[in-house]
Parts: sequence; structure tokens; C-alpha cells
Amino acid sequence: MNFIKNILKSRSKQDEIFLASIQKICGFKPAHLKYYKKAFTHSSVKKKSASGKPLNYERLEFLGDALLSSIIAIYLFKKISLATEGYLTQMRSKIVSREHLNEIGKDLGLINFIISNVPKKNFGDNIHGNIFESLIGAVYLDKGYGTCEKFIHRTVIEPYVDIDRLEGKITSYKSVLIEWCQKTKKHIFYDVYEDTGNDTIKHFSVKLFIDDKIASKGRATSKKKAEEIASKRAYYKVQNRISL
Repeated sequence: MNFIKNILKSRSKQDEIFLASIQKICGFKPAHLKYYKKAFTHSSVKKKSASGKPLNYERLEFLGDALLSSIIAIYLFKKISLATEGYLTQMRSKIVSREHLNEIGKDLGLINFIISNVPKKNFGDNIHGNIFESLIGAVYLDKGYGTCEKFIHRTVIEPYVDIDRLEGKITSYKSVLIEWCQKTKKHIFYDVYEDTGNDTIKHFSVKLFIDDKIASKGRATSKKKAEEIASKRAYYKVQNRISL
């Protein structure tokens, strides 16, 4: 009993504030704060353990990603008993999509707790989802699978998972367009080129051609994002002819 009291006394005011914040987000009191500190530590801090191993959220993010995927798969398997493997895979992909996880991370305000040498304004949107996954990993290491499952139900499934709404949600406009072009025997081509201009950050532009005619354009900080922007614009031009 005295040992526990000494641990509590040794906590700094900052740790107590962090502990209260994590408890509010998770819905339970963490037992080992070290996991949660690590979950919010960015690699730019270059923090290392006594043995020289990096101390940041990246390994926890890997663990959280795997746990989230498996727990969502189990939920869908039980929830939709007559669904095919393909349907279940599609639904899971929509729930654990980067866009969806970024939304959850933003709603939880996780970026406010990041320890980093990089200004928060310089982070891309994916930081929100990455930290959320690392938090899942921390919950698992601290409290085990059962509590981790409850945490995912509380933060992901209950507030965000609506099967009927997800059925009509598009996670990749590029995939939809390519599939439609293949079915209708249309030729689709993405012309990607670097287009930094006066920006300090590298940008890419895309011209999307369907049957050798420009259907749309897109520009972003990565080729993938630029292609998706162009695809989304093209999709809304031809959506009345596309059957999802």
C-alpha cells in the first residue's frame, strides 16, 4: 500500500493532468502511464530507452492497427450473419480507412497531447489516425484485450458505425472509376507530374483522362492524394452513369 502511495506522490503535476485527460478519453483509469506517454511521443523527439531503443508511437501504431482490424472484423462477423466475405472485407475497410480514423482522432483531440519537435501545424491529416492507433496499442498493453475491445466499441463502433450509411460510402473514388471504366470498356489514364510552383512543400498535379479526353484535374502533396482528388471530381461528373 505504501509503495502505491509513493508512486502517486512521485508523479508530477503534468503527469496528473495527462492522466486525467487519458482517463476521460479512454473511460477508465490507466494503470501504467508509460504506455500512454509513448503513444503520444513523435519520432522527432528522438527519445531512447536505456538500451538505446527508440521510444515513440510507431510500434504501438502497428499494434493498434492490427487490434482494430481484428476487433472490427469480429464485430461485423457477428453483426451481419449472412454477409459474404467480400462484403465483410469492404465494410471493414470503410470503418478502418485512414480518412475515418483521422476523423476519430480529430474528434478525440489527440493531437493536443503529442510530444514533438515538429510544429503541430506542419503535421498532415494522417497524424490524427496514427495517434489513435497507437493509443489502441497502449490500451491493450496496459489493460489487455477485453478492455481494448470495449475501448474500440466505445470510441469507434457505437458513435461511428452505421451499416446502412457505410454501404453507400465511397472510400476510393479512383477504384470506383477504374472499375466503371473496365466494365464499360473505357480507357482511363492518370497523367501525374511534379508541380511545386512557388510552394516550399513538394506538390503533384494530375490530369485524369477518360477515352483520351481530360475529365478532371487534381493537385496535392502526394501523388496518391492528387489522383484521388481528380478521381472524386471526375466521379461527380459521371455518377449518374455509375452503378455502385
